[in-house]
Amino acid sequence: MPETAVADAATGVPLKELARRHGLTSSGRRLGLLEYSRKLWAYRHFIAAHARAKTSSSLGNTNLGSLWTVLTPAINALVYYIIFGVVIGTSGSVSNFIAYLCIGVFVFQFTQSVVQNGVNAITGNLGLIRALHFPRASLPLSVSLVEIRNFLTAMGVLLVIVLFTGEAITWQWLLVLPVMLLQMIFNIGLALAAARLGSKMRDVKQLIPFIMRFWMYGSAVLYPVTRFTEKLDGWKLALVESNPLLVFIELYRHALLENVTLAGEPGLLWIEAVVWSLVVGFFGFVYFWRGEKGYGRG
Repeated sequence: MPETAVADAATGVPLKELARRHGLTSSGRRLGLLEYSRKLWAYRHFIAAHARAKTSSSLGNTNLGSLWTVLTPAINALVYYIIFGVVIGTSGSVSNFIAYLCIGVFVFQFTQSVVQNGVNAITGNLGLIRALHFPRASLPLSVSLVEIRNFLTAMGVLLVIVLFTGEAITWQWLLVLPVMLLQMIFNIGLALAAARLGSKMRDVKQLIPFIMRFWMYGSAVLYPVTRFTEKLDGWKLALVESNPLLVFIELYRHALLENVTLAGEPGLLWIEAVVWSLVVGFFGFVYFWRGEKGYGRG
């Protein structure tokens, strides 16, 4: 039957035109990317409230509460310092190994927490998804917001550690701000991608610890980045040095430490950081958006 024949009996106006006039759309229609983005912005207060609730529920039953957001990377750094700095003896290769190590651990922990929690953003909130109608990207964005807040607190502690290890405050410390912004965009893209993967393939979350451990060892978190140039060359070295987390960690070290050997020229590292952030941030968002209609089903 022609579309024009499907009309309202009283007015004779085609139903599709009538729906358009009153702003009605198909209930199963996937929103366009820009329209979906605007809807997410309209739900920004819900995202913030959900993030606060997640923070309270995750740490509310502990005696130290939110202090664990700082203690976790600090204790990790202490353990790694004892093993790699004292036992294995890598500390002699870097002038300020404590600060060098802590920067790597704190920065890597930020991304690791986003990925580990992001993969459960959909599967851990199925009741909420099935009960309420809202843009599903709100959930991985909420996860990202929690970890951003935690990282901002941890960064305050990291700056104190860097100062106490003998580094001086310089104007170069201001470079931490754009690096943080780029890493936040990168992490949000990862959280969105991990959320969709985790919702479709439930076993992915079992692999995440192994993936992140391998990623950590390839990001010069625990030892000087010069170890790569000593062991690798050619395309292998180029591949390792283009690792996004290695790039972010190196930029933090460049900003906070005076005498440090980097994996490449600062200008090249900045270009790589911008490219990784924009690519992962955009495609992570698009990848999640394309699966919007399937979240919570099955």
